Amino acid sequence: MNKDKRLEIFKRLAEAIPEPVTELNYSSTFELLIAVVLSAQATDKSVNKATAKLFPVANTPQAIVDLGEEGLKDYIKTIGLFNSKGANIIKLCRKLLDDFQGEVPQTREELESLAGVGRKTANVILNTAFGQPVMAVDTHIFRVSNRTGIAPGKNVLDVEAKLDKNVPKEYKVDAHHLLILHGRYTCIARKPRCGSCVIEDLCEFKEKVYGA
Repeated sequence: MNKDKRLEIFKRLAEAIPEPVTELNYSSTFELLIAVVLSAQATDKSVNKATAKLFPVANTPQAIVDLGEEGLKDYIKTIGLFNSKGANIIKLCRKLLDDFQGEVPQTREELESLAGVGRKTANVILNTAFGQPVMAVDTHIFRVSNRTGIAPGKNVLDVEAKLDKNVPKEYKVDAHHLLILHGRYTCIARKPRCGSCVIEDLCEFKEKVYGA
C-alpha cells in the first residue's frame, strides 16, 4: 500500500469518525489507567459498569489502597480475570504512592514499571491521556491493519512499528482510536461490513463481504 492511499484512508476515517476517543468512561488520568488495566480481555461496556460503582467510592490511589484487595474485588468481580486484576491494581496504586507522589507517570518505561501495565496499556495512556502519537495495538487494530493492508505484520510489535512509520503525521495522535472504532463497528472480526465501509474501495482485503 502506498503513501497516498494511506493518507486517503485516514482522511476518510477521520471524516466518518469525528470524535475518535475511547469508549471507556473516566474523569482523570488515574481513572483512565485503572479502566484500561481492567479492560484487558474484557469489553469497555463491562468495565464502565464496574467503574460506575467503583469510582464514586474510590478514584485515587490512596482510596483504592484503603479499600483493600477484597474490597476492590467486590466492585470488579463482574469483569474477567478480576482476581489477578484486583491484585495488580492494589500493587499499582501502592507504587504510584511510593514512587510517583500518587501521580500517573508520563513515560512508557515508568508506566510499564506498574503492576498490570504492559506495552499496550502504557501506549494507551501515553496516547489518550497525554496526547502522544504512539500506537497501542489491540485485537481490533491488529485485524484492521492486516486486513486492509495499512500495516500488515505477523505480531503486535511488527504492526505497531509499521503504523508508527506509515501513518500520516497529521493523523498519528488520532490513529489509535480511528482504527479501534472502525474495527469495532465496521471492520468486525467474523463478517466485516464492507458494503457500508467508507474505505472499501481503498482496502486491499481480497475476501470482502457484501449484503446480509
